[in-house]
Amino acid sequence: MSITVIFFLGLFVALIGVIPPGLLNMTAAKISLREGPGRGITFSSGVCLVVFIQTYIAAIFARYLSNRPDVVEILQRVAFVIFVLITIYFLVIARHQKEAKIEADVKSKRSRFFHGMLLSALNVFPIPYQAYMTITLASFGLMDFERLSIVTYVTGASMGTFVMLYVYIFFFDKIKERKFTSQKGMNYIIGTITGIVALITFINILKEL
Repeated sequence: MSITVIFFLGLFVALIGVIPPGLLNMTAAKISLREGPGRGITFSSGVCLVVFIQTYIAAIFARYLSNRPDVVEILQRVAFVIFVLITIYFLVIARHQKEAKIEADVKSKRSRFFHGMLLSALNVFPIPYQAYMTITLASFGLMDFERLSIVTYVTGASMGTFVMLYVYIFFFDKIKERKFTSQKGMNYIIGTITGIVALITFINILKEL
């Protein structure tokens, strides 16, 4: 598989994971508004460095699991049920909850680079997410677990994260005007994403039968 394709797969998968408004992208946006885009980019760079490490760990873990098809088969079924339940929750239940204003703590005046690293390290979601996605991509023959492929994918994932944080930094006002940062809008986005992942998982399960 072309390393260019693998790079963009990593970029796309990371973009999907960072689209919903959350602590990292909202913090980057608010830092940019209060302290300037440069500080927001510095914060985002710290985030992406940790994402690179987390994604690399996830890929190594996925490589290990790829040699245990029995474990992967169980994880796929568990993941499918979890993603379906999450999708139902966000599309059916959570959409009825009251709007909540998303706030982020941007009071610290320490180096924004290390601030980004700290918040990103506290967010462990990329590890299971990327481990599952790399296993799924490998099962479809879209990537392998050779060192070059892993490094290329991880680099793409880091860039994908940076691109989405960059979008939040420079286009936060327009995003907010279109209500993408509202609680209801966030619920729809997350529900749609998990629904797509659940569909991909289901197709992969059928493929293994």
